[in-house]
Amino acid sequence: MRPPLAPALGLAAIMLTACATRDAEATRALQSLEAIDDANLTQLMLDAGDPAEAVAHFRRAHEAQPDRLDLHRGLARSLVRSGRPTEGTAQWRRIVERPDATDDDRVALADALMRSGDWQAAAAELDRVPPTVETFDRYRLEAMVADARQQWDRADSFYESAAGLTTRPAAVLNNWGFSKLKRGDAPGAERLFAEALRHDPGLFAAMNNLAMARGAQRNYTLPLIPMDQTQRAQLLHTLAITALRQDDIATARSLLQEAVDTHPQHFDVAVRALRALDTEASG
Repeated sequence: MRPPLAPALGLAAIMLTACATRDAEATRALQSLEAIDDANLTQLMLDAGDPAEAVAHFRRAHEAQPDRLDLHRGLARSLVRSGRPTEGTAQWRRIVERPDATDDDRVALADALMRSGDWQAAAAELDRVPPTVETFDRYRLEAMVADARQQWDRADSFYESAAGLTTRPAAVLNNWGFSKLKRGDAPGAERLFAEALRHDPGLFAAMNNLAMARGAQRNYTLPLIPMDQTQRAQLLHTLAITALRQDDIATARSLLQEAVDTHPQHFDVAVRALRALDTEASG
């Protein structure tokens, strides 16, 4: 005797429903994995990829999916990172005109404008960002604008805020120190450069600026920081140039000679400076 048909059909329906559910879940899982992989690739290209390769990657991706805002941003960032800020600025302008653009996009446009040398337009873009946007990038750029305008109190406030909003403040502390050095506050600059090096001991720009700040106070000894022989020679050269600018000729000559002797290879720029000093003295 045959089994009843209805239970068999019901079981088949349940199995089909289960299969369909599994298929839908599998599809969603694959889509999620693809989105994660895509996001990871985007971040990898921005963080570690060759800048020119990143531009090519985002151009292709952007042309294939022109509505995706993250690809627009990736192209704009990679253009700026590859040393093409004018093109990056044009791309950021297209982004900020979109209805789904954010205040962070406008901050990025201001950054690109600064890199293009258009500080006035950059300041205008920052003025369009609401004061409630309290981010590291916003304060870093505001500090630089205030610095360029010689609004020192305002610059100090923004530099301090920016430094407090990042776990890697060495670069902004170095910029703040250079601002202090330009104003003639060499002791204040020295403190900031030293603080930058505590956060990033390998930041050579801060090492070099620290040497300048010490030299500006006629302290021509190198700071007690880790450095290799090449870096030591370069810092001695920086001290020598600082001494020359302050008419400490004998000290400059001694520092240049030490730089030449210290460098593990031929230090052409120091050799030429030393010869120029000797020629001037004999003439």
